[in-house]
Amino acid sequence: MAKTKQAKKATSAKSGGKAGGVGGTTPAVKESTVEQDLVVFAFRLTAAERDLIHKAAGPAKASKYVRTLAVAAANGDEALVLQLLGGPAPTTN
Repeated sequence: MAKTKQAKKATSAKSGGKAGGVGGTTPAVKESTVEQDLVVFAFRLTAAERDLIHKAAGPAKASKYVRTLAVAAANGDEALVLQLLGGPAPTTN
């Protein structure tokens, strides 16, 4: 019979070992997430849409890309939106 999550936690606590990570270490929490009151904003998309976002953003940067693009659009920051889309920044007169 497999151990439950609670049983695994209890075993880890009893043995004094650290759970998770390579070498038994846990990753440190980034300071910025502790200081900010963050919420989750989620939406559904197709696999093809997800692949396009990953291609545009580059490896391991899709979430940050989408967040930056959405916030820039909401703030009306046309220059940043165009920069993220790979186009030229608008000229000012």
